[in-house]
Amino acid sequence: MENEPDHENVEQSLCAKTTEEELNKSFNLEASLSKFSYIDLDKELEFKNDLIDDKEFDIPQVDTPPTLESILNETDDEEESFVLEDPTLLNIDTIDSHSYDTSSVASSDSGDRTNLKRKKKLPDSFSLHGSVMRHSLLKGISAQIVSAADKVDAGLPTAIAVSSLIAVGTSHGLALIFGKDQNQALRLCLGNTSVGGQYGAISALSINNDCSRLLCGFAKGQITMWDLASGKLLRSITDAHPPGTAILHIKFTDDPTLAICNDSGGSVFELTFKRVMGVRTCESRCLFSGSKGEVCCIEPLHSKPELKDHPITQFSLLAMASLTKILVIGLKPSLKVWMTFPYGRMDPSSVPLLAWHFVAVHNYVNPMLAFCRGDVVHFLLVKRDESGAIHVTKQKHLHLYYDLINFTWINSRTVVLLDSVEKLHVIDRQTQEELETVEISEVQLVYNSSHFKSLATGGNVSQALALVGEKACYQSISSYGGQIFYLGTKSVYVMMLRSWRERVDHLLKQDCLTEALALAWSFHEGKAKAVVGLSGDASKRKAVVADRMVEILFHYADRALKKCPDQGKIQVMEQHFQDMVPVIVDYCLLLERKDLLFSQMYDKLSENSVAKGVFLECLEPYILSDKLVGMTPQVMKDLIVHFQDKKLMENVEALIVHMDITSLDIQQVVLMCWENRLYDAMIYVYNRGMNEFISPMEKLFRVISPPLNAGRTLTDEQVVMGNKLLVYISCCLAGRAYPLGDIPEDLVPLVKNQVFEFLIRLHSAEASPEEEIYPYVRTLLHFDTREFLNVLALTFEDFKNDKQAVEYQQRIVDILLKVMVENSDFTPSQVGCLFTFLARQLAKPDNTLFVNRTLFDQVLEFLCSPDDDSRHSERQQVLLELLQAGGIVQFEESRLIRMAEKAEFYQICEFMYEREHQYDKIIDCYLRDPLREEEVFNYIHNILSIPGHSAEEKQSVWQKAMDHIEELVSLKPCKAAELVATHFSEQIEIVIKKLQNQVLLFKFLRSLLDPREGIHINQESLQMPPSVTEQFIELLCQFDPNQVIETLQVLECYRLEETIQITQKYQLHEVTAYLLEKKGDIHGAFLIMLKRLQSKLQEITHQDEKAKEDLSLKDVEDTMVETIALCQRNSHNLNQQQREALWFPLLEAMMAPQKLSGSAAPHLHPEALRSLTMQVLNSMAAFIALPSILQRILQDPVYGKGKLGEIQGLILGMLDTFNYEQTLLETTTSLLNQDLHWSLCNLRASVTRGLNPKQDYCSICLQQYKRRQEMADEIIVFSCGHLYHSFCLQNKECTIETEGRTRWTCYKCSSSNKVGKLSENSSEIKKGKTAPSQVKMSPPCPPSKGDPAVKKAASEPVLDPQQIQAFDQLCRLYRGSSRVMFM
Repeated sequence: MENEPDHENVEQSLCAKTTEEELNKSFNLEASLSKFSYIDLDKELEFKNDLIDDKEFDIPQVDTPPTLESILNETDDEEESFVLEDPTLLNIDTIDSHSYDTSSVASSDSGDRTNLKRKKKLPDSFSLHGSVMRHSLLKGISAQIVSAADKVDAGLPTAIAVSSLIAVGTSHGLALIFGKDQNQALRLCLGNTSVGGQYGAISALSINNDCSRLLCGFAKGQITMWDLASGKLLRSITDAHPPGTAILHIKFTDDPTLAICNDSGGSVFELTFKRVMGVRTCESRCLFSGSKGEVCCIEPLHSKPELKDHPITQFSLLAMASLTKILVIGLKPSLKVWMTFPYGRMDPSSVPLLAWHFVAVHNYVNPMLAFCRGDVVHFLLVKRDESGAIHVTKQKHLHLYYDLINFTWINSRTVVLLDSVEKLHVIDRQTQEELETVEISEVQLVYNSSHFKSLATGGNVSQALALVGEKACYQSISSYGGQIFYLGTKSVYVMMLRSWRERVDHLLKQDCLTEALALAWSFHEGKAKAVVGLSGDASKRKAVVADRMVEILFHYADRALKKCPDQGKIQVMEQHFQDMVPVIVDYCLLLERKDLLFSQMYDKLSENSVAKGVFLECLEPYILSDKLVGMTPQVMKDLIVHFQDKKLMENVEALIVHMDITSLDIQQVVLMCWENRLYDAMIYVYNRGMNEFISPMEKLFRVISPPLNAGRTLTDEQVVMGNKLLVYISCCLAGRAYPLGDIPEDLVPLVKNQVFEFLIRLHSAEASPEEEIYPYVRTLLHFDTREFLNVLALTFEDFKNDKQAVEYQQRIVDILLKVMVENSDFTPSQVGCLFTFLARQLAKPDNTLFVNRTLFDQVLEFLCSPDDDSRHSERQQVLLELLQAGGIVQFEESRLIRMAEKAEFYQICEFMYEREHQYDKIIDCYLRDPLREEEVFNYIHNILSIPGHSAEEKQSVWQKAMDHIEELVSLKPCKAAELVATHFSEQIEIVIKKLQNQVLLFKFLRSLLDPREGIHINQESLQMPPSVTEQFIELLCQFDPNQVIETLQVLECYRLEETIQITQKYQLHEVTAYLLEKKGDIHGAFLIMLKRLQSKLQEITHQDEKAKEDLSLKDVEDTMVETIALCQRNSHNLNQQQREALWFPLLEAMMAPQKLSGSAAPHLHPEALRSLTMQVLNSMAAFIALPSILQRILQDPVYGKGKLGEIQGLILGMLDTFNYEQTLLETTTSLLNQDLHWSLCNLRASVTRGLNPKQDYCSICLQQYKRRQEMADEIIVFSCGHLYHSFCLQNKECTIETEGRTRWTCYKCSSSNKVGKLSENSSEIKKGKTAPSQVKMSPPCPPSKGDPAVKKAASEPVLDPQQIQAFDQLCRLYRGSSRVMFM
């Protein structure tokens, strides 16, 4: 029979192997790898397998006993695994060749085949871990199961058990035994259909450890034992458990004479097999009765032969899962329960699952039990202590997002979960990371639902057990030797972990080369999960993986060149290689294979110019980060040429300074750098390539010296060169390499001496006759004096105090003085920098320099030269820096002060006075310096307030300030006032006397007294006499009369009489009226305002048409408005007669001009005056009765004679106003009545509405409301729905006394609000702490007729507490603006 490649095993290498021999060899290799699969244990223990796969490394076997690590890492099976065959050769229902990626559910119970072709991958875990599991169909077994069903009426498969053989039970009672060799031949057919008709379907199978016995459990409760060597029936057991129940589980223990069975009644029995006198018997013992809780899953602890001496095996542990809890019991030496663990909340239809496995934790190997029901997997570590007791420790549990129907350990770190939609999840136990998800819907998994429902015996099972059985597939999945077998309705599938090579090759077959490299790198670094096939120590494992990665990289490079688009834009090709080439570079460098990268890979990629360019560009980040130091000369040359061709010269410079350029043509590289202005690279090449440090300086000096000597401005490029030169000199003198790194220690003294000798040369190498001496020092001083001197200062710091160093320092200083002092080309700032540098050096305690003191005097004369007014501030700053650097010791102080005063160097003077504590003289310095004169206030304040100054010094400063008070006030009046008020508030009058200038005095007092000026002065602390305030008011009347009233409103300390006299003196009538009003003389104030109004009206009456009528009218209107405001402010406090004395003269004054309308010279503004008169009438109507106004008008002699035409409009306007206000009142009354009616209707409906209690028991005592028959007990129901006995509420003090009546409060609501006793204020009621209640009597206890509370409620026509609360609730419910408010 032809053997085609399996659909999942095609990718065994880059070239597919299809022959039968190659397939067998591959499978045998996998079996060997699975034996010694390397398992990642807990972080505390990392077992590293010392065994190397024999077939992979061709090493003969040795007779060394196995280690504990090898035992842990071995699979359970020591025999050869069977050959996995191609499913396409089996003639069953059409199955997708990649169906393990589908997301449908198609099983014997679901029956849904419509979505079988739908695919759904998890790209994240796939790209990270690759395909972890191999999924294959056992073609031979599957075909024979179908054939047996057709030919011998075996029925459908129902159960599977796997050991060295594969046993499949059928629905007609047959057990088919298959070999696990390549042919998967049917070796035995146990039982017959006639017995199957009697016993029913096989519902459970179990094979013992040595694969010599098979136990079969049947749907009708019988159990048979078969000899797998001869095929004989050894036992037929019919009385091991109660009749009428199906066998759900039957399990051999490690003791071949002991087995456990579990029936559909939920009971568990121990079966003991004995042979006495040639007679085989079976004794049954009930371990757990289903009446105490139905067990639906059992799992005995099996140990490998290598672990038979483990102390835990002597207990023969058995785990049982009931519908509510987990139990772990020991069968030996006597029956004992070691642990119970409840599930907690779970879905009643979820399936309980149990699984044992030995794991290594903290250097000890112990069994771990995994159990779950639903979506949480718990792990329990079981270990035995020294006393012989068993301890169970709970480990980290696993939270899932799906319900499980099967849990299988594949090794100590990897588990395989099957969820309720038939999707497999491969999980790493320690990290809880999902490695892969596989669809197995094509398996058409067999479910054990009919056995859990015990349909063969009439379905006599509990509803709970039947519900669990809907998803039960215990007998359809069996694991052995690191392989998991799945039984379908017409097939058997097997899943196992792929070896690391298979996982990589699988990605390669899918053209996922980048993912394959990433996965291989994770194997190389030991970070991969579920690793199989890697053995040996870490170095050997890395070597094996590295070789495979190199093969993939070659394939990757070929693919990159082959897949390159031949046509199209160059950008497309660049993008293609930018996606591909960096991967090659990355992994070659990660594998530390630079030989491979720069030889074979580079040669291969150089075939394509675009790929070559991308390759070279990929090297840049590694070179810049110093991860790639050594390169071949050819690659270095090509790299520089490539970037040069692309005009990326900055990149070239950055690369050169990180490369070892000894293998390049130095002269060519220097020439390129100079031509492209790569000065850093040029210096680096000279330094590293030739150990030459002076030549770069000479080249740079030749560029920047000529323009500097000629006095021309440098270009930007020349400035850059000069800065680089300074930094380069600084690095050389400090022993550092330029632009990065350090000079070799043996060269540092030599380099320093060479650089010093170069700088102090008398002439350059190619000097012209006109060249001045010391050209290099002169050039650097002209370029940047300050920075060059800083370089020298840093160098002097590093100098050791030896004779040569002292000579160099003195020599440099002498040259600097000779160059700068004897030359007039340098600015004062440059000269100052030199002497500041010298002063700092001379001020050092270990100074050895000598500088002639007369030079400092010459510098002082130069800086303080009165003949030159240019650069005044620059000269002063330079001299100040010189003094602060310690140069003051070089000068005679008195001479220095004289010259500074003469040169107006006030900061110098301040510096000197500060040293001598002559603080008063510093005030003169500030006042004379126009740039800093405003800082004098802060200086005086600091001297007077900061501790540390003597009283005499403070007094002298204050006296100096008093002598210059006028200058200070004229400079900043507010600052001067704040200074006086802060420090000398008691001498304010003395300050006022010193201020002879009235304008300055006014500004000072305004700043001092007016809080609107913004200074922070406590007026109460000043304690000034009123005369000072009145003096300020008088000055205010002179200089700013418009601000008098506003100022008086904020001033406090002044006398009214004296102030009134002042305002009268300056004829400020409005101010006088304001003061009279404040004094209480309302009539006097009114007369003044009335007089002003009359004068304004007289002006407007007699003016001609050419006058500015708008201004006159505006004055009249403003004056009238002020007068009306005066009357309105004070009318509330006056009687009727006093009001009329104010308003009627005002009205008369406004109407007087209108009486002249009949004269020969009428006024010019009749309409405007009439409008103003109407404004007066409207204003006085609020205070004077309307009849009184009309009577007063009609009593006038003019209008009394019948001349009412002038005032007709006024009277009609007053009547219209009256009509409007009457209509407004009627409308408001109507709206109020409607609102009241609406509110009362809702109140009545709310109060009469019944209350519906939430329960029929008291919320306090939790008893029925009819509990008490012997005494009258009221039932109280609140609007919140809570019901109480009144007696219970009284005990809880839930009552409030209001006006002699009792109000009830809900106990639960008040308790939830965390309130003990509720008060009766409205705020608490609004918060809902008291609820409306209705009181009802219990039916057995009618109310007595003489109840005083009932009589009182009936006699008083007032709202009861419930109605009051209902009204409050109504108000809250309908809270909002009424229509009157909107109006």
